[in-house]
Amino acid sequence: MEEKKYNKVLTVILIVVVAAIFIVLGFWGYDLYQKYYINASANQALDEFDNRVTIRNITKNETVQENVSLQIDVNQIESTNTATTGNMKNLAKQTYKGFTVVGKIEIPAIKANYPILDRATPESMKASVGLLYGVGLNQVGNTVIAGHNYRNGTFFSNNKNLQLGDVVYITDLDGNRIKYTIYNIYVTASNDFEYATRDTAGKREITLTTCTDDVNSRLVIWAKED
Repeated sequence: MEEKKYNKVLTVILIVVVAAIFIVLGFWGYDLYQKYYINASANQALDEFDNRVTIRNITKNETVQENVSLQIDVNQIESTNTATTGNMKNLAKQTYKGFTVVGKIEIPAIKANYPILDRATPESMKASVGLLYGVGLNQVGNTVIAGHNYRNGTFFSNNKNLQLGDVVYITDLDGNRIKYTIYNIYVTASNDFEYATRDTAGKREITLTTCTDDVNSRLVIWAKED
């Protein structure tokens, strides 16, 4: 009798353990799927961004050459430039999951490559990283880029592994690819925003911000143009 009870207890424990293993594997598999889907989608957006920037620059250069080679009056030049500028703006406007792409970010040390969206809102940051505050990509001053810290390793999840001296590349709509070197990493309160409004002494800088693993604080990274 005692042996039967013992066997039943072992059976129940085994069932619980097996169920727990399946649950863990399910979460793990879902995270892997999410990471693959997010990165594959982001890579497609980055390819489109690169193509648009290339075409935009080719169009711009061809227009400049035509204006130099053709002897036309000032009104004709202005008309041509206005039309071309409009075409380039339309060409440069790229949307990704309903949000406008304004550039791309590359962080080689953690293999993070994502389109930068024109805003950082709860909805936009489900799609990619976004502009939270500042003067704009590759402009003089400080520009803050925010991204989620997901457990699946996407977006800014691995920013905690970055070190001083690691580099970040930012490419804007004009095709300018600027290298920024990390020189300050720290954790601060979630309501601290001084990192965004800081003075850069006339230099181009970026700030990367995300939540800590416990979501109670902010991990902030400063990087400056070389």
